[in-house]
Amino acid sequence: MTSHRTVVRAQNRLTSRDLALVASFAALIAVLGLPGAFLLPGNPVPITLQTLGVMLAGSILGWKRGALSVMVLLLVAAGLPLLSGGRTTITAFAGPSAGYLVGWVFGAAVIGWLVQRRLPAYPLWWGGLANVLGGIGVVYLFGIPVFAVRTGTSLLVAATASIGFLVGDAVKVVIATAVASAVHRGHPGITGKR
Repeated sequence: MTSHRTVVRAQNRLTSRDLALVASFAALIAVLGLPGAFLLPGNPVPITLQTLGVMLAGSILGWKRGALSVMVLLLVAAGLPLLSGGRTTITAFAGPSAGYLVGWVFGAAVIGWLVQRRLPAYPLWWGGLANVLGGIGVVYLFGIPVFAVRTGTSLLVAATASIGFLVGDAVKVVIATAVASAVHRGHPGITGKR
């Protein structure tokens, strides 16, 4: 007779399909760093396309696989120049953008968790809200305090400096929401179980 614990363990295991999706989205996030980064005047944290990949990972893969894809990227990239501007995570974690990188993991998880609450439906307004809360709110929640500590500024100064990211992040929310909507229509069930 199979115990409840054995059934739960089997349900929590990642399949080869799950692993392929996690690796694919980790690669997507890395590729989105290839165009490089843009620095706003007086702000040492780069603007990159990689946050779009984080939003897509959570929106399409769900909370668990989305967060894993970001974690895989950050771990694999420890010694490889996979972040924007050819940075490694070792150099990025030493700088003011470290909190934003940690926020990527939790942001993807929050986006995925929120999206999974509504599946199999994917209303655009809900997908957009999930991307705003996770992809902007959670990422900034981790990023701004670390930015302040690493630059020796106040939280207010760090938050003010982060305002420059909002326009680009809003565009990423629109793109991620539209792409995720199309994926969920074309491949229902891709996000998997809650």
